[in-house]
Amino acid sequence: MYAVIKTGGKQYRVQPGDLLVVEKLAGEPGADVAFGDVLMLGDGDSVTIGAPVVDGATVQATLIETRRGDKIKIFKKIRRQGYRRTQGHRQSETVLRVTSIAGAGKTATWEGTVDLTTKAVLDARARNLKLPEPAPVAAAAPVAEAPKKKAAPKKAAAQASDAE
Repeated sequence: MYAVIKTGGKQYRVQPGDLLVVEKLAGEPGADVAFGDVLMLGDGDSVTIGAPVVDGATVQATLIETRRGDKIKIFKKIRRQGYRRTQGHRQSETVLRVTSIAGAGKTATWEGTVDLTTKAVLDARARNLKLPEPAPVAAAAPVAEAPKKKAAPKKAAAQASDAE
């Protein structure tokens, strides 16, 4: 089951268990958030479209983190006039985990636990990037000793004949 919700002036397609980054919402980590602006519900081949919202449909989510997004640089320039202005901006955003979707007589819930992991992992999951896999820890195997090399023969006899 999936739903299309509206929050922060944007629309998001969500399913139970999805990690979602939206505009900043009020609340502490671990708080429950409910979205009543459900624009569409889908379950397999059946789709319910709201006019403008689906009556009685809600999407529940758990707030994981409130943070600042990536920095955006704004650079203005007028050529040949010596005019340059640089400015930066970081948008406040909230990371949510969708826990359940209810509406049209059906309910879909997520059976996992909400994990409050590191920011790097949250960023990668929220932006649908490939997660870095942890390096496997190999057991310490006994190292076989390499055979010892023989020493090169000495050239002492050649030096004695040169002295004469």
